[in-house]
Amino acid sequence: MLDAHRLAVLAEVAHAGSIAAAAQALSFTPSAVSQQVAKLERDVGARLLHRHARGVTLTPAGEALLVHAEAIVGELRLAERTVRALLDEELTVGTFASAGMTLVPAALAEFRRDHPGVALRLLDLEPPDGYGLVSSRDLDLLITHRYPGAPLPDPRGLERTLLRSERFRLILPQGHPKARARRLTLRELAAEDWISGSPGVPNRACLEELAGTAGVRLRVAYETRDYQVIVALVEAGLGIAFVPESVLDRVGPERVEVRDAADARPAREIFLVHHRRPGTLVTEMVARLSR
Repeated sequence: MLDAHRLAVLAEVAHAGSIAAAAQALSFTPSAVSQQVAKLERDVGARLLHRHARGVTLTPAGEALLVHAEAIVGELRLAERTVRALLDEELTVGTFASAGMTLVPAALAEFRRDHPGVALRLLDLEPPDGYGLVSSRDLDLLITHRYPGAPLPDPRGLERTLLRSERFRLILPQGHPKARARRLTLRELAAEDWISGSPGVPNRACLEELAGTAGVRLRVAYETRDYQVIVALVEAGLGIAFVPESVLDRVGPERVEVRDAADARPAREIFLVHHRRPGTLVTEMVARLSR
C-alpha cells in the first residue's frame, strides 16, 4: 500500500518545481524530501521525477500518480478542515492578478464583514496554475481565466463554472493620431509599438492569434503581463495595447484613448473552480462573486 505522506511529498515537489523549494515549503531538508521520493519510487517500481539544472519535472508515471496523490491529499485535508471548522474556520482563494485587483477585493471585504472570525488567505496564481492546488485542498476556490484560442485544462474531477465573459478594449495614448479615426483595424495599427506579455503568456498568445487572423504582424516593443504597467506605458505614450474592460474602470478617461478594433474584439472567460462538494464558506463566496 502506498504511503499517504510520501504522496503528499510528491504533490508538493510537483507544485514547487524543485526538491529545494518543496523542502522549504514542507520545513524538511532537501535530503529528506529526496529520500521520501526515492522510497515512493521503490514502492511503485517506477521513476517519478526527471532531475535537471532548473529543478524537476514529472515522468509519465509521476504525472499519472500525481492526479491520485492530489486527490488523496485533498481528502485528508478535507477531513482535517472539517474538524478544524468546528473551532476555527478558514478560506483560501487563488486568483490571477487583474481579478485580484478588480473582482476580488469587494467580495472579500463583504465576506470579512459577515465572517470576522474566518481566516482569509489570498494566493496570486497565473492561469493555468491552480487546479492541482484545489485538488489537494491547498485552495478552497480558484478564480482563473481562458483567453481566446487557449485550451481549458483538465478539471480533474473538479467543478468549473463560467463566472463571466470580459471583453478587451484597445487603448492608445491621449492625442494619438489614430484615436481620431472613425474605424480602426489591426492592419492600420500594424506599424505601431504594441505592449503585451512575453511569448507564451496568454495575452501575448491572444494578440498573436488576432494578428494572424487579420493577416498582419504586430511588433511588441514592451513586454509585461501586468495590466497596470501596460496602462502606465500607454499613458506615457510608449505604445498601444488591448486590456480587459474591468481594468479600465480604475483608469480615468482623460488618461488614455479607449477604442475598439473593427476586426478584433477579443474577450476572455473567467471561471470559478472548486470541489464538487464545496463547504458552506466556498458556496457563499461563489455567490458573492457571482453577484
